[in-house]
Amino acid sequence: VQLVESGGGLVQPGGSLRLSCTSSSLTFSTDAMAWARQVPGTGLEWVAAIYRDGSTITDDAVKGRFTIARDNAKKMVYLQMNRVKPEDTAVYYCTSGGDVLMSGGRPEDEYTFRGQGTQVTVSS
Repeated sequence: VQLVESGGGLVQPGGSLRLSCTSSSLTFSTDAMAWARQVPGTGLEWVAAIYRDGSTITDDAVKGRFTIARDNAKKMVYLQMNRVKPEDTAVYYCTSGGDVLMSGGRPEDEYTFRGQGTQVTVSS
């Protein structure tokens, strides 16, 4: 499965950005899809996940600001980022498959595939 992220860039604090991820999966509609992020020198951390039934989980750090959505017909997943903060600066990765529990475990242990990432920089 290939995952390709897009939409990253430079945004001012308080601004908005929408990340997109396209998947080549043949079972996309049943895949758990998620976004994770990583700051250089730190570990990967979950941001948000969306499941086959459309239910979502959002990390407390971004809750109320970020929204994950999916379009099964287009095989795409999105991350709408609103009211961004400098601490949201990171490389954002799209993941596919696996048991995305976001319950404190390592993200690397919970997904099957990961894209190459897109850089998001929040700065004035």
